[in-house]
Amino acid sequence: MSLTNGSNNGHSSSSGGGGAYSAGWNIGLINSHGKYLTAETFGFKINASGSSMKRKQIWTLEQNGGDSVVSLRSHMGRYMSTDKFGNVTCEAEDCGPSEGFSIEISKDGRWAFKSVEFGYYFGGVGDNLRCTSKASLTDDVLWSVHLAVHPQVNLRNVNRKRYAHLREEEMHVDENIPWGRDALVTLELREGKYAVKTCDDRYLHRDGRLVDEADANTLYRLEFHGGYMALKDCAGRYLTAVGADGHMKSRNSTVTKDELFSVEESHPQASFVAHNGRRVSTKQGVDLSANQEELTDTEIFQIERVKTSKKWLIRTKQDKYWSLESGGGIQAKSSTISPSCHFDLDWQQNGSVAVKAPNGRYVTAKMNGQLSATIDEPTAKEHFRFQLINRPIMVLRGSHGFVGFKSTASRKLECNKSSHDIIKVEQNEDGSYFLKDRNNHYWHIEDDYFITTEGAPASEFYLELQDHTLMSIRSKSGYYLRGEQSGLFKANGTEIKNDTLWEF
Repeated sequence: MSLTNGSNNGHSSSSGGGGAYSAGWNIGLINSHGKYLTAETFGFKINASGSSMKRKQIWTLEQNGGDSVVSLRSHMGRYMSTDKFGNVTCEAEDCGPSEGFSIEISKDGRWAFKSVEFGYYFGGVGDNLRCTSKASLTDDVLWSVHLAVHPQVNLRNVNRKRYAHLREEEMHVDENIPWGRDALVTLELREGKYAVKTCDDRYLHRDGRLVDEADANTLYRLEFHGGYMALKDCAGRYLTAVGADGHMKSRNSTVTKDELFSVEESHPQASFVAHNGRRVSTKQGVDLSANQEELTDTEIFQIERVKTSKKWLIRTKQDKYWSLESGGGIQAKSSTISPSCHFDLDWQQNGSVAVKAPNGRYVTAKMNGQLSATIDEPTAKEHFRFQLINRPIMVLRGSHGFVGFKSTASRKLECNKSSHDIIKVEQNEDGSYFLKDRNNHYWHIEDDYFITTEGAPASEFYLELQDHTLMSIRSKSGYYLRGEQSGLFKANGTEIKNDTLWEF
């Protein structure tokens, strides 16, 4: 799920990262009673009764005039309005003065929405939502903002046009393209504020250090400025990029373009190991060859789903796409997307993947390592070991919520949580993965197929890309991880469908 409704036609922007979302935000709004603002499917009625953020609880925040004036659009495509009597409806098809609200932010990070036309604040509980309060920043009109974007993203600084990434013991905003594991950023919602977490599960302190535990110095108020995000610390200063190397820390008390960030989807990036034990690489130029042992940026490829054809694009850090050439050769020289760039990924029982080219034939590595699509039916020589590179930690979200522990005292996992738990990903030489909790306890499949971090031995899993931002997770015994609305999370799925797909 993206932060906004912005679309990139099934592939990311030419910058090499995901599509930049600046036109609007997809968010959930939680009142002081812990309930989400909800737009009902029938009658265009709204209430504050949602217990979790699903489709009816997602609102698109759109700029409406000035920098801090916005409108709220429901999943039904209608805008929230108020009249002079404070009645709140959600029927308007277009934005006008009655649909405009200014945002005011409290010290604890919660937002208040004030009618621009009438000057009253929006709030209430249950079905009793009105825009009649003149008291600013009181509990009954304050809303916590829950970004609807998947928590694992790339952050791009608006002024520098560079991406944030981990560099040794700090975060720096100096990467042209978000490439590899270091560019993965996790946004963690805590008590109405957000923490910024690096790929090695550390928190960004406001002074620019990375620390192991979250506290007041690692939590930031989320602000909306002209479609972009600003993060304000507990001392009233904003995260920014400082110096020539863009060291990320809090410094200024006002917002300029240096303090603004766009949030972009983090596409999966992977390495392909051929039957000869060598990694596919672009080190030699445009020809793709399985001839490298070391893992560098030239052996990492970004995998992007094409929504229209349900095929896959494979992109290099040089912003070129894999493409089928005459004679069956595979090269990485295409700067534009054409049918010759559309590939299929066929997942095998042993966790490997066979890559089918646009000519209907499978890609193989020849004796010299060069890739060509000349094989009608895949054999072991056409199986590539797939290594997911940019998810050293992972957050999983299914159709019923996040994967997390049943309770703070439990070691059993459920799949309907409102907040996520971090999953550590450990790769094995055979292409399988171990999954662990933050304390390095391994996931284990029990005899009744439940998943727990209590017990031995550690269970092995295969990660298989299935759709845009969606994967399936299969046990070595062949069953998929499956979720139920009640929260049951078990390794007993037999086919790919909604309850066995996980946003990552």
